[in-house]
Amino acid sequence: MTTVEELLLPSTEPVRLIDQDGVLHENSSYQLPGEQALVDGYVELIKGRRINDQASALVRQGRLAVYPSSHGQEACQVAASMVLADGDWLFPTYRDTVTIVSRGVDPIETLTLLRGDWHSGYDPYARNVAPQSTPLATQLTHAVGVAHAARLKGEDTVVMALCGDGATSEGDFHEALNFAAVFKAPVVFFVQNNEYAISVPLSKQTVAPSIAHKGIGYGVPGERADGNDLAGLLAVLGQAVAKARAGEGPQLVEAHTYRVQAHTNADDATRYRQDDEVTPWLAKDPIKRLEAYLSSAGLLSDDIKKRAEDAATQVAQQLRDGLMPEPSVDPEDLFAHLYAVPTPQLAEQAAFLRDELAREEA
Repeated sequence: MTTVEELLLPSTEPVRLIDQDGVLHENSSYQLPGEQALVDGYVELIKGRRINDQASALVRQGRLAVYPSSHGQEACQVAASMVLADGDWLFPTYRDTVTIVSRGVDPIETLTLLRGDWHSGYDPYARNVAPQSTPLATQLTHAVGVAHAARLKGEDTVVMALCGDGATSEGDFHEALNFAAVFKAPVVFFVQNNEYAISVPLSKQTVAPSIAHKGIGYGVPGERADGNDLAGLLAVLGQAVAKARAGEGPQLVEAHTYRVQAHTNADDATRYRQDDEVTPWLAKDPIKRLEAYLSSAGLLSDDIKKRAEDAATQVAQQLRDGLMPEPSVDPEDLFAHLYAVPTPQLAEQAAFLRDELAREEA
């Protein structure tokens, strides 16, 4: 008979359905996603990689202030979006641009925050995507609040709360897990363990067997997945979402992946890691492995390749067209979104600014 403690334990090894050579592996607990899901996922991976490459180029051209690339982590990004229903909510981090765009948010609006001219740039309610969170783990407690509210209202909403391995060292992570477990909030905590919190390796953050094991202390079931295997991620995350929606409470999923590029364009990764550490992960690239499987299974036609390339070209052109022009800034916007009814002090300051601008134009 299986004990409660055993039900909380993650797999001994991360779940992998397709290995880095594109070879299929059977798993008694998880089924391979359907052919259409894998093909659609492939298109999104190609598109996601182009978003990362184009955004990085825009930083070099001075059109973005900063960009935290998810190059090499695109399988996590795409899977997190694909397993959600339209009415579900996504709570992303600053590194989850590809997930947000995959969810249907306009790419220009998604990157507006990283350009530095708006607080967020997109309407969170349009696609049920919360604003990107720069502080580590603060979005997790917000995600639990939304999930708890949905449960109280009798909705079947599931919330996907994303974070990195570094965020699991923050108090908000533990508070969120505990609250979600006690109140059985329908939230999936999805940790993209890319081995580094800026310059701090995972070994200096925790000595737990895995991040997924951290759920045991809170009564939250944990699972581990190969973060570069889109098929395995779709299966694991899909099952976690289904359990949360069925009323089984929160789920914790850890994806084992790697941050191939620097933390951001402002980071020099050579200060804390060597190239020989990065090189083996290049062979585990999520696009290459899925492409190899689809080719061997006869599912990667020329039409699919063209569809993927067209989607990537379109989003890259959209980013260039939308972010290359200088933004049109209205100084009076400084006062437009602070209060529903401006305070007398703000009204006075706004009037002063208008007077100054009028005198400059005269």
